[in-house]
Amino acid sequence: MPAKSQQAFFIVSFISPMSKMRILLDQNKQRPLHHIVIVGGGAGGLELATKLGDTLGRKGKALITLIDKSKTHVWKPLLHEIAAGSMNPEKYELVYLAQAHWHNFKFRLGSMENLNRAKREISVAPYYDEDGIEVIPSRTFRYDTLIIAVGSTTNDFGIKGASEYSIALDTQDQAEKFHRRLHNALVRAQTQEAVLQAGQLEVVIVGAGATGVELAAELHNTTRELAAYGLDKIDPDRDVKISLVEANDRVLPALPPKLSDSVRMELRKLRVHLFTGERVTEVTAQGVYTHTGRFLPSALVVWAAGIKAPDFLNGIDGLETNRINQLVVGRTLQTTLDENIFAFGDCAACPWPGHADSNVPPRAQAAHQQASMLLKSVRQRVAGKTDMPEFSYRDYGSLVNLGRYTTVGNLMGSLSGSSMYIEGLIARLMYQSLHKMHLMALHGIWTVALQTLARLITRRTESQVKLH
Repeated sequence: MPAKSQQAFFIVSFISPMSKMRILLDQNKQRPLHHIVIVGGGAGGLELATKLGDTLGRKGKALITLIDKSKTHVWKPLLHEIAAGSMNPEKYELVYLAQAHWHNFKFRLGSMENLNRAKREISVAPYYDEDGIEVIPSRTFRYDTLIIAVGSTTNDFGIKGASEYSIALDTQDQAEKFHRRLHNALVRAQTQEAVLQAGQLEVVIVGAGATGVELAAELHNTTRELAAYGLDKIDPDRDVKISLVEANDRVLPALPPKLSDSVRMELRKLRVHLFTGERVTEVTAQGVYTHTGRFLPSALVVWAAGIKAPDFLNGIDGLETNRINQLVVGRTLQTTLDENIFAFGDCAACPWPGHADSNVPPRAQAAHQQASMLLKSVRQRVAGKTDMPEFSYRDYGSLVNLGRYTTVGNLMGSLSGSSMYIEGLIARLMYQSLHKMHLMALHGIWTVALQTLARLITRRTESQVKLH
């Protein structure tokens, strides 16, 4: 072969594979990434988006988008502390946009309102500011994998006046709204010339589950703290009354009787008025009526009885839902009628084998466990695998925090199946560790450790109750 021919052959042989490689890279760049859309930035949804972003998003293997109707995130079990004023939300809230920037996912503000399974699209409603001005128009987002984690809302069971005259504690805005009303009621009572009216400084909490019980204890503390900051005309023991109304025959009906009895005794020490076996029939601007004819005057009513999934999920695009709007899912957490759609947390009805056709309870620990499993599931889908892991819920027990007074709980033995009752300092530390675990899932252990240290240092220079 002539020298020039050999040279040409060498050049062609060298360039050809490189050209093929370039074409292949260009094709890969043009090929759309697997799009994972997570609707709902609660504890489970935000943890999952963060972990997926740190793995698939960081490596460029998938596009992750988190959609939520709020700009910031606060761990939902802390909302009763915001409502009572024992926690300043500005120091604990997480900004979704910042978290998305740090952890390789996209955040989009808005509320999901519709679903088109045929097109694999969701519709997000327009976003309006506090003045009613449209800031963001309606949009659609296409997905390859859709994960719905919109949590739950309070279920008022259609009780007359409940939606108009009571406040739920589903969101940070609602918790802050109640705190403003409580603070204004105390300031009004301090400055008015007339005697206090019936119900003016009386709080009625409907529902004696964990939220209601914890709120009652926090209110007992913060109303006394607030009165100590110059509200000298108010005697909390005389003027402030806190009542718990529960349709069941005991507080914390979903938890073991021993724990319930212990909490009941602590609440009585705090002079919280307990009305068990009383079913609310009507809420008015003046107070609450029960089925026995009892009337509890109150200008501040909190509804903490029962939950349901958001109404927009009810039968959305033909998906199977139950009577409280939860999406029915299998043990893989895929919806029964669409394998491309997953749901978890409070908005999903997931079977709980071995518990008489019961579903996994709507608790933070369940959402955390499900988020951890879905991380594996989504990785397998992106890798093209069809076998999905199945969710197995492990109940680690329950903890109820009564603020500065005590914390009680029961820990489930993972091997024996028995439970161990705990209270006091050990229970309090374990309760606080639950929040720390959530934060570590979002920020990592060193960031949380430094934040905790900083708060301990500045705590002595700050008010222990929100004063505005």
